[in-house]
Amino acid sequence: MNVATAIEPITVLKANSARLIKRVQVSGQPIVITQNGQATAVLQDVKTYEEQRRTLHLLKFLVQGDQELKRGAGISQASAQKHFAETLKGLTNA
Repeated sequence: MNVATAIEPITVLKANSARLIKRVQVSGQPIVITQNGQATAVLQDVKTYEEQRRTLHLLKFLVQGDQELKRGAGISQASAQKHFAETLKGLTNA
């Protein structure tokens, strides 16, 4: 993100919202909206927002899994592979 072009005051958002929305849709880059010289909001296209949310959820699950393993609450890779192989075999024989 080019910081110099990714910051707009709220007055620009009010006067040119359609243009700014088109800009984020085309570029995929967010725009930081400022009010009284302070960053107050981010304008972002929905596709990029949804991709970021999915990525954050995946990272959250990875961290949770890592924490479970450190607590000894997880199962070994070999056990997981055995479980999935048996489950898959049961599905294919049905």
